[in-house]
Amino acid sequence: MSATRVLVLNSGSSSVKYQLLDMADGSRLALGIVERIGEETSRLKHTPLATGGEAREWTGPIADHDAALKAVSEELAKDGLGLDSPELAAIGHRVVHGGKAFTEPTVVDGAVLAEIERLIPVAPLHNPANLTGIRTAMALRPDLPQVAVFDTAFHTTMPESAARYAIDVETADEHRVRRYGFHGTSHAYVSRATAELLGRAPEEVNVIVLHLGNGASASAVRGGRCVDTSMGLTPLEGLVMGTRSGDLDPAVIFHLARVGGMSIDEIDTLLNKKSGLVGLCGDNDMREIRRRIDEGDEAARLAFDIYIHRLKKYIGAYYAVLGTVDAIAFTAGVGENAAPVRAAAVAGLETLGLAVDGALNAVRSDEPRLISPEDARVKVAVVPTDEELEIATQTYALVRPAEKK
Repeated sequence: MSATRVLVLNSGSSSVKYQLLDMADGSRLALGIVERIGEETSRLKHTPLATGGEAREWTGPIADHDAALKAVSEELAKDGLGLDSPELAAIGHRVVHGGKAFTEPTVVDGAVLAEIERLIPVAPLHNPANLTGIRTAMALRPDLPQVAVFDTAFHTTMPESAARYAIDVETADEHRVRRYGFHGTSHAYVSRATAELLGRAPEEVNVIVLHLGNGASASAVRGGRCVDTSMGLTPLEGLVMGTRSGDLDPAVIFHLARVGGMSIDEIDTLLNKKSGLVGLCGDNDMREIRRRIDEGDEAARLAFDIYIHRLKKYIGAYYAVLGTVDAIAFTAGVGENAAPVRAAAVAGLETLGLAVDGALNAVRSDEPRLISPEDARVKVAVVPTDEELEIATQTYALVRPAEKK
């Protein structure tokens, strides 16, 4: 029996998202999430897609990630899809920060774990949780390949002119300060899917990808390779996000410390958790912001305008970086579902060949689609992202039997 299944794990600080896919045809067999790990009110929701069964939900204490993954294994086993299945080829793990060391998916060993751990200072919210998920999975299935797929890997093709900050080179190198970029699996998947939507090979297409969710990032992709991206050393830089400020004069930090008397930790919390849309108007849900705008709420309107202004700046900047743009692709929760954001982001950019068709933009669909006029010079697309499929695809490509490569 050929092993063609891949379990994808995305381990957060208090959650584990998972999907089981069969790479023989890319089908999803099961998916779910464990939330509030470490609390009495932990919640596991599991959907057995292979059997067509209804979603199962369980609430109760789940002490740690080890217990969470064991609970996931038990749910999968109920559907005949347990972690002990001989059809399971590998477990693919989302790892947020791979630094310069990891430019492609990598089978995890001791050295890989050590390097991911060494990168914790530049990804303190993400890499520790990613490590915990990997170690727990390794303990459950020590015989199975564990593959790390890095958010930063897709962006390692950036030239030094885009990746370097203009600070002292020795200091930057000593402390690994440079632009790494994030959401790489999404940008990789969406840029390829956009090329497919246009009926062209990725190598022939220049795309600006706008990943707009609670976290948001933009990338300039030339011929399938990232040449610039908005997030930097950490996921804080770039676009206005749900709770993150995005681009900011670094001296604001000095000002808040010296004049405001704020500690580094307090500033960190401010910029990562109390800024962005929530800092501007108290909401980080674009649906709620649009509802408030419709009711005449000026704070919500200003937050939306700031969000769009930053988005337009990046579209223009990446248009200049690429020189020629074939398409702009909107993806992730806001990008896929918020028609007013898409319309506002390209409004006034007609001289750049950008426009949306109002009727097409208003259509709700889970399928990749064009929303620009038929004769538009630059196509505007909505492309639902599929980071789990991307992780599974990269994982399976690395571990599948040699005769199938």
